Amino acid sequence: MTKNYILFDDNAAMTLLPLTYGKPIAELRTGIYSFKERWEFFLKEEISYNTQDYLQDKYPIRLAENSIYINAGLIASAEIYKQINTLSLGECFVDSTSDRIIAFYPAEAKIYSLEEINAIANNFSVKKIDVEVKILQFPWEIFSWNKEVIESDFPLITEGRTSASLNNTNTLIGKNPLFIEKTAKINASVINTENGPVYIGENAEIMEGSLIRGPFVMGENAVLKMNSKMYGATTIGAGCKVGGEINNSVFTANSNKAHDGFIGNAVIGEWCNLGADTNNSNLKNTYEEVKLWSYTEDRFVKTGLQFCGLIMGDHSKSSINTMFNTGTVIGFSSNLFGEGFHRNFVPSFTWGGQRKYSAYQLDQAIRTAKIVLKRRDIPFTEADEKIFVEIFKKSADYRTF
Repeated sequence: MTKNYILFDDNAAMTLLPLTYGKPIAELRTGIYSFKERWEFFLKEEISYNTQDYLQDKYPIRLAENSIYINAGLIASAEIYKQINTLSLGECFVDSTSDRIIAFYPAEAKIYSLEEINAIANNFSVKKIDVEVKILQFPWEIFSWNKEVIESDFPLITEGRTSASLNNTNTLIGKNPLFIEKTAKINASVINTENGPVYIGENAEIMEGSLIRGPFVMGENAVLKMNSKMYGATTIGAGCKVGGEINNSVFTANSNKAHDGFIGNAVIGEWCNLGADTNNSNLKNTYEEVKLWSYTEDRFVKTGLQFCGLIMGDHSKSSINTMFNTGTVIGFSSNLFGEGFHRNFVPSFTWGGQRKYSAYQLDQAIRTAKIVLKRRDIPFTEADEKIFVEIFKKSADYRTF
């Protein structure tokens, strides 16, 4: 029987803000793959989304008979895939640790609201999954899990394939594997796989003088600028251009940090630009546990981490010499500049610096986004504009400048 698979957002769509303002959970990235890409590897078919109403036009759902809904934040594996395919109509899997819904098989394929998903366990026959699962809930888990997930993704993307050769202008150190796609370019750089594997994607380029320590990932068309220093576990998503020093961070896709400056223990969304010498602190002077802004709690909450840097939502920008303190959250489409450290929580559509913040006008933010996407030959669609408008409304109460 052919089955249709749909990735659904649960309450983590709120706890993962601002990263999920402009996209479903399935489009977030940790390791080599996005959550959607990883499931598509195992399922060998395209998957659709059950997400928030205002995102659904851009990220459509495919409704069909025999639809199984899978939690979008679930890290896919062969064992979990086999378990989920044992579901019968009217059954759901629940995580025995968190009681979050892992997957459900309804009689009716439709768009399920968050309220309906929260009530699934009351209306379905509940089964406990008997394999260990990881389900994303908080932004900092994206970089905290990155080493483990790179190591589990690496054999998936490389199995049965042969790496391109590293030319003799480079130096390779370490016991773990290096895999280079055939169209990648690497010159006069040092790659150290002692602490984990390194994967270099299609059409990626590593410029001269770069130093890389695994685990490390470069997506397709990504660029490392000259004399870059990359510490694991770091993922540079597709289309990103980065330089300077980066440590244990994830750049989702299509974002730039092309110049010197330090980014560590961070998650950078899509279509962001970090100006020259942008830096974030990732350790408090007191060495205490880092707290991070929570949209669901409306306050700063403990992360359990000593090292935690910057969480930046899609389409946000920083000027040259921008400084972010330990545990800073920047919302969607903010444009930041000025001397001194920015606040630890900067709302979406914020313009300015610590001396004076104001609202970043919606029409200007949309104009800028259109220019940014056009540079990559990607259209800014009517669906994109509706998303900007909706996020501007949803985030209005935070802009109390």
